[in-house]
Amino acid sequence: MGAGGEDLIMARAARESFPYSIECKNQEALNVWKSYEQAEANSGDYEPILFIKRNNQKPLVVIDAEYFVKLHDKFLTENEVK
Repeated sequence: MGAGGEDLIMARAARESFPYSIECKNQEALNVWKSYEQAEANSGDYEPILFIKRNNQKPLVVIDAEYFVKLHDKFLTENEVK
């Protein structure tokens, strides 16, 4: 058992560049929904991100689908061909 709250504590300057709240799980069996709820509960004013990993597998990142669509739209807007 670790301490409560976010898994990654950042300095103010880092938080300004990376405004996310990180929850990490390294487990063979995982309830993704419950883990994401924990990330949300600990996120405060920042967007929660859940990093998941298990043995012999690549790490994955879980974010809210609506937030992903906003990120994608922003990417498309910033990278329009002129």
